[in-house]
Amino acid sequence: MKILAIETIDVSASAALLENDTVVASQTLLPGQRSAQYLAPMVRDLLASVNWKANDIQLVGVVQGPGSFTGLRVGIAFAKVFAYAAEAEIIAVNTLDLLAENLPEEVKKVSIALDAQRGQVIARNFNRNEAGFWVPEGEMKMLELDDWAELSEGSWLAGPVLAQKRKYLPENIRTVPEEFWLPSIEALGKNVFRKYQEGERTDLWNLLPIYSRPAAAEERRMEALKKG
Repeated sequence: MKILAIETIDVSASAALLENDTVVASQTLLPGQRSAQYLAPMVRDLLASVNWKANDIQLVGVVQGPGSFTGLRVGIAFAKVFAYAAEAEIIAVNTLDLLAENLPEEVKKVSIALDAQRGQVIARNFNRNEAGFWVPEGEMKMLELDDWAELSEGSWLAGPVLAQKRKYLPENIRTVPEEFWLPSIEALGKNVFRKYQEGERTDLWNLLPIYSRPAAAEERRMEALKKG
């Protein structure tokens, strides 16, 4: 099976091509290159590098979020159009679930968070089961940064938020090594192949981004409704 994996949780982007669970090519946009402008050319060049055509792709994997508004909109729109045009199936993966996939084996319990701005994070806790797979504890939660560290006592901490906020957290907390803070495009490709084998599919027509929080305009509208 030929797979295209796409990750755009920020304004940048990564993409990979896989044959089943083997990565055959991958690329990440350079600093300053924005997904809205460079994602499509990057995928085109990746396909050309391995002599694949767009119609060769049978499965598209994409990160659904949480993440940035612009990045997720671009990535999911591209993934949906590509999958439709190539008549490929599509599987979307939650960002926090994906970040858990690539953690070292010694990590058995972890709380993973993304920066939600305004001093807050969106986080989810995971436990590794006896088979070695991650099981989420409840739903994603919006928390103050300090509350995340306090409520996650006994767990490792992970996620992109650490790149900006680690210095504000207590020194005694355990964080996974820095190379595991960001999502891995290779892990995404392998994750969607496994989900495909397990029978999971995402409905192309109902696939929407999961944002860290509502857009500012939406928040103002909701606040106005509350005030009557």
